[in-house]
Order: sequence, then structure tokens, then C-alpha cells
Amino acid sequence: MAAVVLLAAVSVLSAWQQSYFALEVGKARQKYRVTPPAVSGSPEFERVFRAQQNCVEFYPIFLIMLWMAGWYSNEAGAACLGLMYMFARHKYFWGYAEAAHQRLAGFRVSLSALALLTVLGTLGVANCMLDEFLDINFVEKLRQHL
Repeated sequence: MAAVVLLAAVSVLSAWQQSYFALEVGKARQKYRVTPPAVSGSPEFERVFRAQQNCVEFYPIFLIMLWMAGWYSNEAGAACLGLMYMFARHKYFWGYAEAAHQRLAGFRVSLSALALLTVLGTLGVANCMLDEFLDINFVEKLRQHL
């Protein structure tokens, strides 16, 4: 289990981050007097709510790509990209809460980190499948040439 401790740590931190975003929606509900199940009200509340919802929508994709990239490619690299994603999501959340156009920088960086995790995971899984079923290991071949 020590082999995936970095992935586990990033996963736990990201779960805490998701909880934090949900709590911020609760605070915004009280501040702007929006009672559940309503999801509309003042523009300030709606921006906080949409920021949190967007983070929730991307969260399963993030977790899957984090673990696939870490298991099949490079754990430390995946963990660093995961932390980058989380930092960018924090910037996205608070940027969106301030003004809708301020979300863009955080969104772009988080999307870039997610894309890199996806590439690492996809290449790692493809390499493992080729090695398992066709006895072709591109990573080993690269290491031999370098």
C-alpha cells in the first residue's frame, strides 16, 4: 500500500476540498437567503453554487485520471499534477465567486492538468495492455535507447 500513498494523500486532500466548496455554498445560502432546494437567487449566490457544481461535475473524472496516471505511469508525477489541479480549482472557485470572467484562468489550468493526467493514464494503460497481450513494452524500449 505504500506504493500509492501519494495518490491516496491527494485523493484525501481533494475530498476535503470538495467538502470545503460545499460548505461555502451553505454559507452563501445563508448570506443571500436562498433556502434549499432552490438553486437560484442573487447572482452572488448563483456564482458560488455554479462554481461548486462545476467542481463536482469534474471530480469523478479527476479521481479516475489521477489513479490511472499514478498506477500505470508515474505516481509522483500524477500526484504533482493532482495538486496542480486542486490549486487551479481553488483559484477557479474563488474567481468565479467574485465574478464569472475571473474563473477562466483557474479553469484553463485545471483543464490542462486534467488533460495531462488523461494522457499519462491512457499511455500507461496502453503500454500495459501491449506488454500483457502482445509482449511489447514501449517504456522498456525507450529506457534501453536512452
